[in-house]
Amino acid sequence: MSDRCKGGVALVTGASSGIGAAVALEMAARGAAVGLLARRLDRLEELAARIRSRSGKAVAVECDVAREGDIERAVRRVREEFGPISLVVANAGFGVLGRVAEVGAQGFRRQFETNVFGVVRTVGATVEDLRATRGVIAILGSVAGYLGVPGRGPYCASKAAVRAIAQALWGELRRDGVGVVLVSPGYVESEFRRRGEDGKIGPDPAPAWLVMPVEKAARKIVRAMLRRRQEVVLTVHGRLGAWLARLAPGLALRLLATR
Repeated sequence: MSDRCKGGVALVTGASSGIGAAVALEMAARGAAVGLLARRLDRLEELAARIRSRSGKAVAVECDVAREGDIERAVRRVREEFGPISLVVANAGFGVLGRVAEVGAQGFRRQFETNVFGVVRTVGATVEDLRATRGVIAILGSVAGYLGVPGRGPYCASKAAVRAIAQALWGELRRDGVGVVLVSPGYVESEFRRRGEDGKIGPDPAPAWLVMPVEKAARKIVRAMLRRRQEVVLTVHGRLGAWLARLAPGLALRLLATR
């Protein structure tokens, strides 16, 4: 397995924290020049400085994948700095919580704008570079994309859509020599679950023994990209959940159902 990170150019969306930041650090440590994209520029600048302090290469670019034109502008900036992009991690996302009838169409639109259309925009902005470099794109789905969890309908629906997009893209790009990896995490150490509707960070609601350290997750994601795996499911409980959803979806739904 050759390490395509060394000498390559990587682009990571949602790189200001969590999985995105950890993957960026892992790729930089392996020798990639990394374009860091997210809305929180201050966080990105700190991460870029951290990478450069370790003799790595990084550029921070403010980018909201939900806003038309942002990702295209950011990709141009990374390309101007480092050259054609060979590794892409479409990681930007968040979760809208609430019952389907209460969240309504507006909540679903807000969820899909980032989690689904943000992925589509990222693919569109980078696909020609990936074809030219015969590169790899990792798309962040979720184990939640296998089943509709009560109270998390918008998020689950967005990740189910992302899963279908990644599968379709794999078939569309394989003859071009482009790898497409669907990443389906279970509980991974992150601000994601800890951030409330008011934006404040609270305690992680997930049991600590179920949570995978984010550095371990990043290593697994990068390895899966280098091996061009179709999908990597992170955490033991995540693999169990995906397995149950595939083989016994009715049972899985009953286990998740609210009373």
